[in-house]
Amino acid sequence: MSEPMFRDPTAPVADRVGDLLARMTLTEKAGQVNQRMYGWDAYERTPSGHRLTGAFRTEVATYDGMGALYGLQRADPWSGVTAATGIGAADGARVSDDVQRHVVENTRLGIPVLLVEEMPHGLQALDGTLLPVNLAVGATWNPELYEEAVALAAAQLRSRGGHVALVSALDLVRDPRWGRAEECFGEDPYLAARFTEALVRGVQGPPGERIEPDRAAVVLKHFAGQGATVGGRNSAATELGTRELHEIHLEAALAGVRAGAAGVMAAYNEFDGLPCAANRELLTGILRERWGFTGLVMADGLAIDRLVRLAGDPAAAGAMALKAGTDLSLWDDSFPRLEQAVRRGLVDEHTLDTAVGRVLALKFRLGLFEQPYTGERVPPPGPEHLSERIARESVTLLAHDGMTLPLTGSVRRVAVVGPNADSVPQQIGDYTAPQRPGTGITVLDGLRAAAPDGVEVVHARGSDLVGGDLSALPAAVALAADADVAVVVLGGSSARASGTRFDANGAAVVSVGNPVGMTCGEGVDLAELGLPEGQSALLDAITATGTPVAVVLVQGRPHALPDLSDRAEAVLSAWYPGPWGGRAVADVLFGTAEPIGRLPVSVPRSAAQLPVFYNGKDHGYRGYVDQPATARHAFGHGMGYTTVEYGEPRLSRTSVTAAELATGTSASTEEPLLCTVEIRNTGDRSTRETVQLYVRRVVGGTSWPRVRELRGFTRTVLEPGERTEVCFRVGAQTLASVTREGERAVEPGEFAIETGPSSDRTHSTRLLVTTPTTNGTR
Repeated sequence: MSEPMFRDPTAPVADRVGDLLARMTLTEKAGQVNQRMYGWDAYERTPSGHRLTGAFRTEVATYDGMGALYGLQRADPWSGVTAATGIGAADGARVSDDVQRHVVENTRLGIPVLLVEEMPHGLQALDGTLLPVNLAVGATWNPELYEEAVALAAAQLRSRGGHVALVSALDLVRDPRWGRAEECFGEDPYLAARFTEALVRGVQGPPGERIEPDRAAVVLKHFAGQGATVGGRNSAATELGTRELHEIHLEAALAGVRAGAAGVMAAYNEFDGLPCAANRELLTGILRERWGFTGLVMADGLAIDRLVRLAGDPAAAGAMALKAGTDLSLWDDSFPRLEQAVRRGLVDEHTLDTAVGRVLALKFRLGLFEQPYTGERVPPPGPEHLSERIARESVTLLAHDGMTLPLTGSVRRVAVVGPNADSVPQQIGDYTAPQRPGTGITVLDGLRAAAPDGVEVVHARGSDLVGGDLSALPAAVALAADADVAVVVLGGSSARASGTRFDANGAAVVSVGNPVGMTCGEGVDLAELGLPEGQSALLDAITATGTPVAVVLVQGRPHALPDLSDRAEAVLSAWYPGPWGGRAVADVLFGTAEPIGRLPVSVPRSAAQLPVFYNGKDHGYRGYVDQPATARHAFGHGMGYTTVEYGEPRLSRTSVTAAELATGTSASTEEPLLCTVEIRNTGDRSTRETVQLYVRRVVGGTSWPRVRELRGFTRTVLEPGERTEVCFRVGAQTLASVTREGERAVEPGEFAIETGPSSDRTHSTRLLVTTPTTNGTR
């Protein structure tokens, strides 16, 4: 029998944590920062249901408790959990309660265990509702829609007994060769920050000490700079200076912390020779001391064990990470040895107490001490409708001749070809559970369902996803030649097949030659970004028929595209649009929905020109001799079926003091500084326009300026012929930059304030900031 969990249930969380810590043994403390076990090893399927394993019972007994259990409901080829062996929605709460009951009833203090699940784009569990991947979410430029979707996903997680959602949010696509590009909201820190705030609000609910039973704690991945590794290689080193770190790679994390995120996950990469999980300056100096973060820091999978190479042995590696500011392990063998580390004098017990206190505080915030069990609960509605809406809003029209789309009544026969035309697994991305038969709608299915009466939709695969086999090419060419339009569905796949090999931490191991067929996902980094040989041959052959061609790219990274202006009448990017993405793509092609997505990343011409992100330093560099240095399609770009005309931006004042920016008003008029731009729909269809605000420092400052930086965006619906004014408030955060001290502040000088539909099509006006300030925004 366990002791009472706490003596005064009405006391503040800090007092309850202190009371509990005072009664804990060193062994129990080490157990509370332990997340060594894989959740799928905690149960086994039997003819009558599920039962707990001896391995799970032993792990709990070893530490007289358990801090957290990862992936109890995870299912995928890495875990080996299938629809036949895993935990479905009907059994999720019951199995979770069995786990919790064993921990509470068979340990001295009865401290509940945190049940931690992946929720990168919906819950990674059998019957978990999938959302489009984050890169598609970023393409919507609609944080409010994402907030609504992840709130339902969090409710789904809690209804099945989970407590903590691990969600990628902090990484940026600074090198699209990186296989995890799909997990990012884009390449821009401002855009990622707005989606990270929405994520925290949606998953955790309103700010406050308590996280309600229909919400979950969110751990933001990965802190920090993982999207800027050398060569785009997963887990490699980063070569970032202090300014680049703060200006680009910490903005989303800071936004998440200010929104109240319960936790962050330390990334694999290193800064200046120290991996993130052992980097005290990052985890304690910046995160806690400068930003005031009070939540927990979780290590990435097996990351602490990698420190043995520095520390000498697992106990010393655990002590190194603990002293740096890591609170909770993940699968490693080092943190479970912290009792030994304390007894050897490698780390103070007080330091361990601090980490344990953060784990306990989260359990109190979640209400697990009062109600550790989920019990019978009516399952919440899944966010299927929001998943499809995100997919629809993410479809981005990259190029168009102004005539071919939308498909009209004159089209009687549509040929749909390409390896991504008829595959749900290839449109749902990495970190996904097996889908039940009948789940999802492919692009081919969507087109057949959306086609008006009398329109025939025919299909041929045409090529494999990878490789150069051309045996299926002639049938696809014949089909396209006999059609009024050809929809060529190309791109990539992060689908993990049963034959995929994995690293110890779950990253895919895909060899040169790629027999599995993965072209994206964790562990699948590319040196070349062009389409594979077979896909390129298919595109060449179809465009050579003379039939009008609409290319649809279903992808997890921006592939480098050849110049298709004289060969394809339209090019669309659908990213990985999720299970119902086929219907969304079809709606855009047939014109029942407008293409309103905007690029969250720059699309390169080739891998040789990288980096190609829009907000590099403005050194006035020229292009290469053999090709331009500019992107094929710029950040923020996206076309519609109508045209929108932009006027010149107007400022309410052309000169302002830094003090006025800090207060947000003019000393003389008490009015904020505003930037207004008039836009007009000059076409004959309604649309939703995403108006973007950029800032470019022209003169002044203490660091070399960037070409331009996104500092605002808003979406507005325009009916045909409608004219409207869009107004942005220009404040200290709009104009702030990183100083020599690493703080964010407004520095005096001249700024160009730019508005437009994308980063490469802006109009500008000038603003003079006349006096310095020490009032930073960070």
